[in-house]
Amino acid sequence: MLGMGMAQKAREGFADLTVVLPTYNEVENIQLIVPEVFRLCPGTHIVVVDDSSRDGTGAAVSEMMASYPKLRLIERDISKKGLTASVMEGIDSVETEFFVVMDADFQHPPASVENLYWEMRQGADLVVGVRHSMGPLRFSRKMASWGAHKLASTYLWFRRRPRSADLMSGFFGGRTEMVREVIQRKGMRFEKKGFKVLFDILKFCPRGTNVREVGFTFGDRVSGHSKLSSDIVLSVMRQCGAFGKLAGFSFEFFLINRAGRVLGLLILAAIFAIALMMGNPPAKP
Repeated sequence: MLGMGMAQKAREGFADLTVVLPTYNEVENIQLIVPEVFRLCPGTHIVVVDDSSRDGTGAAVSEMMASYPKLRLIERDISKKGLTASVMEGIDSVETEFFVVMDADFQHPPASVENLYWEMRQGADLVVGVRHSMGPLRFSRKMASWGAHKLASTYLWFRRRPRSADLMSGFFGGRTEMVREVIQRKGMRFEKKGFKVLFDILKFCPRGTNVREVGFTFGDRVSGHSKLSSDIVLSVMRQCGAFGKLAGFSFEFFLINRAGRVLGLLILAAIFAIALMMGNPPAKP
C-alpha cells in the first residue's frame, strides 16, 4: 500500500508517465477509458495504438484529441496486425521516462495504474500487474493462460532470466529507456503476431533487472468481445526458442490442422503395423 504522503505526491502529477493502450475494435470502451485514465492520473500522456479497427475506434480517438492535448493516436498498417507488434510500436513512441501498457476494456483497472507507476518511481525497472483472480474468464481461457504461464516460466528459469507470478499479464509498466533498448536490440526475435509481449521482453532483459509486482482484481469487459483464444498456447510455444517453434508447429499441424491430423493417424497406423510385424514375424516355410 502507498503511504498517504506518497499517494498524495503521486496524485499531484504523472507528467513523466505514458499509458499505452493497444486497441482493435474498442470504440465503446475507448471513449470511457481515456477520460477515466486522465481523471485518475492527471498530467499523464496516453498513446492509443489502433490495429486497423473497423468499428471507428481511430475516428473516436481523433475526436477526443481536441479535448485532450496529451492524447495521441497511432494507426497501424492493416498488413502488420498483431498485439505484440502494436505494443512494441507504442513503447517505441513513448517520450516520457516511464510507461504502462494496459487493455482498453477495463479488465485492467485504471485505478491500479498509480500503483505500478509508484513502484517505478521507487526504482523498479519493470512492474507486472498480477491478477488476483481470473474469474471473468471462461474455463478454457483460464487453463490456456495457466499452461502458457508454466511453459514461459520454465523457459525463463532455464535461461536464468527475470520472472513473474503472472507472465501472461498484459498489464505492466517499465522504464522506457531500458525496455526500448531491449526492443530495438531484440525486437526482430519477438513473436509480433503473438499476444504476450511481456514474456518476450523478459526473455531479453538483463539478468539483474529489478522486476516488481502489483496485485489487482481482473475485471469484466465493459463491452466488446475478447479477441484471444487457445492460440495463446501456440503463440507462447513459438516464443520459446527453436525447439519451442518446432513444438508449436508440430502441435498445430498434427492436432489442429485437418490434413495434419490425417497424416498423423497414417503415421501412427504405419508405426503400429511395423511394430506388429516385428513382434510377429512370418512363419518359415
